[in-house]
Amino acid sequence: MRHDPATIVRFLVNGVVATAVHFSVLWLNLHVFGVPSFGLANLFAAVVGITTSFLGSRYFVFRAASAPMHHQAWKFGLLYGALALMHGAVLYAWSDRLGLDYRIGFVLATGIQVACSYFGNKRLVFKP
Repeated sequence: MRHDPATIVRFLVNGVVATAVHFSVLWLNLHVFGVPSFGLANLFAAVVGITTSFLGSRYFVFRAASAPMHHQAWKFGLLYGALALMHGAVLYAWSDRLGLDYRIGFVLATGIQVACSYFGNKRLVFKP
């Protein structure tokens, strides 16, 4: 499998934007809306981040807008649903159970997610 450097750069840019959206919504959930659980607040934030990531992946990263959106959205949703559950579980274990700083747990969970999402998107969701 060939990995085009321009695609990887676009993937990273899209990921930074989606992660910033995800973290911003997480922060709002915790500090403005008062959601009492880090894991639950993160789950809601992940949905917004995932939507941002899908649109960016379809139109910017993989430039696969000619394929039927519902097929891509279904596969993307399954992939990112699994990644969101993993992300939430890491944050739950890190912050709710161990009492550690949620920001560090977020970075840890996001690192795992990035490694899995590029290959899942390239091989499953937006493959030519």
